[in-house]
Amino acid sequence: MISAPLLGWVATVLFTVCYIPQIIKTLKTRSVEGLSFWLLFLQFAANIVALWYASLINQPPLQVKYVLALLFLLVCMAVYIRVLRLPPHDPSF
Repeated sequence: MISAPLLGWVATVLFTVCYIPQIIKTLKTRSVEGLSFWLLFLQFAANIVALWYASLINQPPLQVKYVLALLFLLVCMAVYIRVLRLPPHDPSF
């Protein structure tokens, strides 16, 4: 039988890496079309509250997940803002 802590750590890894494809796609396409900054911002705020909760109930897998999610969301938001400031992508290059 799989233990609860193992499931917690597996979920932590999966939730953390789920941001990587969006970061890569945004950097490759130089487009944030269809990606809402408000979604990223609200996820960031929710992760702060969830980290606080995970700390109160002393759940290390959740604490790690929320800290890593905050870092990846910061990267996502920074990439979003950077892409908005770039000139439009010229497909002929």
